[in-house]
Amino acid sequence: MSVAFVKEESAEAASETLLPDRPISPHPNLVTEAGLKALERQVLEARAAYDAASGIEDVNERRRQTATPLRDLRYFSERVRSAQLIPAPASTETVAFGSTVTFSRDDGRVQTYRIVGEDEADPKAGSISYVSPVARLLVGKGVGDVVSMGGQELEITAIA
Repeated sequence: MSVAFVKEESAEAASETLLPDRPISPHPNLVTEAGLKALERQVLEARAAYDAASGIEDVNERRRQTATPLRDLRYFSERVRSAQLIPAPASTETVAFGSTVTFSRDDGRVQTYRIVGEDEADPKAGSISYVSPVARLLVGKGVGDVVSMGGQELEITAIA
């Protein structure tokens, strides 16, 4: 085997292990209690994946297999470190971080979302980030209030 081939293989393996860090949002890292627990769980999962991959004997394969868990571990550790736990809203008078808000659209659709932190937002599962355009419009409003977005009006029908 030529030395050039070995060096090329090592260079290729090294480039695969230099994954860019996951971007960190410039917004405050507001989290619900469930969001903080999820971040802590993701730190543990990333650490376990890293530890499992660290046992691989082949150095190039070990580098490849530890790259993603190591990147995730850095990201989730930073998100836990910077997390600002926000207590559940004390009132359902106005929409706030942690509120579940139901609104109707001009086209007749009725949607319900919980306003949460960026890392726990999952619109398909009924949660949106507090920095999303819809959440920004709704925070501070009450039942019966109407906001405009993208040529449509959204009327708040319930807050929980």
